[in-house]
Amino acid sequence: MDFLKEGERLDYLLAEEMRIIQSPAVFSFSLDAVLLARFVYVPIQKGNLIDLCSGNGVIPLFLSARTKGTITGVEIQDRLHDMAVRSIEYNKLQDRIKMIHGDIKEMPQVLGYGKFDVVTCNPPYFPTPSRDEINENEHLAIARHEILCTLEDAIKASSQLARQGGKVAFVHRPGRFLDIVTLMRKYKLEPKKVQFVYPKAGKEANTLLIEAVKNGSPDLKILPPLFVYNGENEYTPEIREILYGE
Repeated sequence: MDFLKEGERLDYLLAEEMRIIQSPAVFSFSLDAVLLARFVYVPIQKGNLIDLCSGNGVIPLFLSARTKGTITGVEIQDRLHDMAVRSIEYNKLQDRIKMIHGDIKEMPQVLGYGKFDVVTCNPPYFPTPSRDEINENEHLAIARHEILCTLEDAIKASSQLARQGGKVAFVHRPGRFLDIVTLMRKYKLEPKKVQFVYPKAGKEANTLLIEAVKNGSPDLKILPPLFVYNGENEYTPEIREILYGE
């Protein structure tokens, strides 16, 4: 298939009836991206949305099933950007999704301040470790560690891109919850809803979903917990609905 390069495969986006190009050696999306794309508020009929740290374009693709608005994705790694562009072309969504190969820190100057109704971001989760601890695969290392983009970089850029009253949503690890709230408030993003995701009942949360409003008033809602697996290690009905539309 012309859309695929060496080591790549074409996977289904399950509930969305779309396909996405992935490569185990470069990047494959996780449940975190799916959850963020379903968690964030989106305007249904129109709007200007942007996804930062887009990887292979999974969140823009998922968002395109929820909104008729225009979507921009930003990815700094050339190989991942190329995969995203080809996935968008494969799904014939070029008229609604645009990918930018660039640094998210530069996007407010490139695209304009306060231009977006919705900003999403699935940033690198982990501080940069020592060189002997870092993943030898450069693509995976950059995606997972704050090598080219820190949490503060991502939140600052998100705030600058969001319009007044616009929504900004992140997926991250619960251990960074207070860092995220502190940085969001520093950059005039007021957290409005939070949801913790648990592998299963009785386990600690391992994923955090948070949405803020640019210059919003304080009023934080903690949503009910979301469990991924039941006692039989099968997906819960909530996760099955998200993944498969069941």
